Amino acid sequence: MEAIDFTWTQALITAALGVLCGLLNVLAAGGSLIAVPFLIFLGLPANVANATNRVAILMQNVVSTATYKHEKMLDFKADSFALLPLVLGAMVGATLAVDIDEKLLRRVIAIILVAMFFLMMKNPASWQNTTYKRPRIKNVWLQRVMYFFIGVYGSFIQMGVGFFLLAMMVLGQGFDLLKANAVKVMCILTFTVVALVIFVTNGLVMWRVGLTLACGNMIGAWLAVKYSMRLGSNRMRYVLLAALVIAATYLFIS
Repeated sequence: MEAIDFTWTQALITAALGVLCGLLNVLAAGGSLIAVPFLIFLGLPANVANATNRVAILMQNVVSTATYKHEKMLDFKADSFALLPLVLGAMVGATLAVDIDEKLLRRVIAIILVAMFFLMMKNPASWQNTTYKRPRIKNVWLQRVMYFFIGVYGSFIQMGVGFFLLAMMVLGQGFDLLKANAVKVMCILTFTVVALVIFVTNGLVMWRVGLTLACGNMIGAWLAVKYSMRLGSNRMRYVLLAALVIAATYLFIS
């Protein structure tokens, strides 16, 4: 992997961008839609940018998971229901991502995000209720299969995986959006560890850039957890809707 010039100016911009990405990733999803193209703009190949971004994703979710735990929004034992299929999927996805060509996949994801947007608009109550609802997907094995494929996608390309996790937890399993967001960050933390190990093994991580981005992401993640507690599920839905529009638009035009 060829080294790139990484000036102090670029480092400051990268860290500042990381704050924005950390906020967006924890409050909704889609921060990697900003981070990965920026890393490519710096001169990193697409697969290296995809891998290097995972350093920031990992550190961001360490901070947000710890903060949600401190705020008693997470119970590691009770909330670990999705971790095994996600990890198994991550092993597959990260291996595929070593040589990545994501253009067609981006278009497919954009279509799915648009569909999710209209689903949220059509049935807002499903995203706003603060009490646990009966799951729509009652078959446990079907839930595991869906989490497996989310894990494959999340490790393969990462961008927008939070949307799919939130949809699965809120619409599929009946969780309140605020609670689902807390579990989401723990899930992403877990499968990112697996993905990052595979990327590091294949020499795809540019550590100086990744750690600089991670500094910003961690600050943004901490701020986002604190802010999400004040927003509540109803207002968080509007944040998620806005993020969906931005993410889908970017994926269509990129």
